[in-house]
Amino acid sequence: MRTSLEVADIFRTAGPAYRAAHAGHLSLHQLKIMSAIEHCRTAALGGHVEACTDCGHWRIAYNSCRNRHCPKCQGAAARTWLEAREADLLPVGYFHVVFTLPAEIAAIAFTNKALVYDLLFKAAAETMLTIAADPQHLGARIGITAVLHT
Repeated sequence: MRTSLEVADIFRTAGPAYRAAHAGHLSLHQLKIMSAIEHCRTAALGGHVEACTDCGHWRIAYNSCRNRHCPKCQGAAARTWLEAREADLLPVGYFHVVFTLPAEIAAIAFTNKALVYDLLFKAAAETMLTIAADPQHLGARIGITAVLHT
């Protein structure tokens, strides 16, 4: 019996109100992701019968959405990816630095994602490289892994 709360449970419970409150600010892509997660492993996506060839026990198994954002479908793949990235890490200190956009730019970013986020990445990288290269700070050439969280 499942006892933990899942993202799909939250989407099914709060999703309709959230979508209504943010109408016009959620992209079709985001709406499709929410729908896929809400319907993952439910009758909405159909199912199949799994049967044990030894004891004859059978059960209905509902189909997965296979969306790359779904924690049920991609959880194992995400863990495998993370382990591979961790194996790539050098034995040196790492720092987490966050760059954000002012709220006033949110509407511009929403309608011009590629342009605005490209500018953000370029400005963030240039800033980090310049400050790190300065002998008064680090005086070093650094590497950067950048991730966009929207």
